[in-house]
Amino acid sequence: MHDIVNDASEAYSVWAVLVGGPASIPKALRTQTVKPLEQKIKIPHYGGYEHFERTGRLQENTSSQQIVFRWTARTEVAE
Repeated sequence: MHDIVNDASEAYSVWAVLVGGPASIPKALRTQTVKPLEQKIKIPHYGGYEHFERTGRLQENTSSQQIVFRWTARTEVAE
């Protein structure tokens, strides 16, 4: 599972767009790079994590194609 935001250090990466989930997720986090075969992404958000899973869809952008990851759940940070 990918849980590092904007991990551009990968030798090869693709663009992902995060769809759904809380409206309070910053727009800057909604598009990020991931490993080409990544299936899940989790991002820290307000004391918990928002989980996204890869769909079979591509979102067309003027400069590149983006893989769509749809929001699936929120988990709280364990104490």
